[in-house]
Amino acid sequence: MDSAPVPASAPPTPKALQARILQERLLAGEGLQLVDVREDEELLLAQVAHPVTHLPLSRSQEWMGGIDTLLDPQRPVAVLCHAGVRSWHFGCWLLQERGFREVWNVVGGIDAWSVEVDQAVPRY
Repeated sequence: MDSAPVPASAPPTPKALQARILQERLLAGEGLQLVDVREDEELLLAQVAHPVTHLPLSRSQEWMGGIDTLLDPQRPVAVLCHAGVRSWHFGCWLLQERGFREVWNVVGGIDAWSVEVDQAVPRY
C-alpha cells in the first residue's frame, strides 16, 4: 500500500492584530516596531500618534536592501497600511524572505485605528 504524500508546510504569514490591541501594546511599552507601508500622501492624511518607520511600498527599491538596518529581525514588528492588505503582503515578505520571527498585521489598517482607537484620525 502506498503512503499518502506528506503535505508541505504552509509558509509563515503575519498574525492578525486588532487596532485597539496594538494601542494597548504600544502604551504598555512592549517594544513593537511599528511600520507604515502607505504612501507619503496617505501618511499626511492620517497617522497614529506613535513613532513609526515609514517604508512606502512604491519606493521599496530605495529601502529593501537595508531592511535589516531599518528593522531588527529579532524584535516583533506590527505593520500598518490603509485597510490591511498591503501590510499583510509586506509582513509575508518579512517572514518568508527576510527571516523575521514575529510579524503582526494591523487588521483594517489606519481606517480601523480611526474607528477603534482615535476618532480624531481622519478616515479616507
